[in-house]
Amino acid sequence: MRISSDIQHVLLDIEGTTCPVTFVSQVLFPYASAELLPYLQRHHSDPSIRSLLAEVHSAWRNDSSPEAIALAKGVNRLSDNGQWVDQTELAPEEACLYLNWLINQDRKLTALKDLQGLIWEEGYQQGKLIAPLFADVPAALQLWHSKGIALSVYSSGSIHAQKLLYAHSNAGNLSHLFSHWFDTRTGAKNQPASYANISVVLQAKPAQVLFVSDAPAELSAAKRAGMSVLFSRRPGNPHHHAEDCPTIETFETLEL
Repeated sequence: MRISSDIQHVLLDIEGTTCPVTFVSQVLFPYASAELLPYLQRHHSDPSIRSLLAEVHSAWRNDSSPEAIALAKGVNRLSDNGQWVDQTELAPEEACLYLNWLINQDRKLTALKDLQGLIWEEGYQQGKLIAPLFADVPAALQLWHSKGIALSVYSSGSIHAQKLLYAHSNAGNLSHLFSHWFDTRTGAKNQPASYANISVVLQAKPAQVLFVSDAPAELSAAKRAGMSVLFSRRPGNPHHHAEDCPTIETFETLEL
């Protein structure tokens, strides 16, 4: 498949595009959940972790969900009239009650993402985690980079987590091939404004950027922002087509 010669940047999703969706859902998330309490117990006195726990504490105090309120009452943090009665720092065990509830609810909290990233970092460094990139991905990334095409990542996972994944892949450290990293701090992935913002950061016209993803809503948003798009159809992906988007099943067929 030949893409317009105007393309100067390739913007890549991760899950379902360069890496199986199961690595995230069946490996990374369960690992972070299992290691959350032990990690906090080991590091709760570190200034950076105390700062993250303070963010968790603030989010919990301001969470009006009945379940979150019930959890706070269960650890005697909340009075019957709805007032927090103990403003001291959260103990690791207390923080995990709320964090695990957020995970089960698929609620996104920046402090939780940051903690997951730190836990994954430890796992990668210890060799317990290795990112299984699709077999065609490493060679394609290296080829595009050698041709002077700028590579960037846009994923819902934190930038820290993105860099860890590419630094500890089954093909070795590929993180140096990427010039920019974007997460949801840039904006929601289903909003055209997010892709317009990315183009500004890349100092490129949207038409000079090719976005590859397995999520139809993301591709639609990028297309509305003026980017070229490709739908990634990989084994195990939840979606099998994207309306009005060309489909690619391997980077080997992509000519840039």
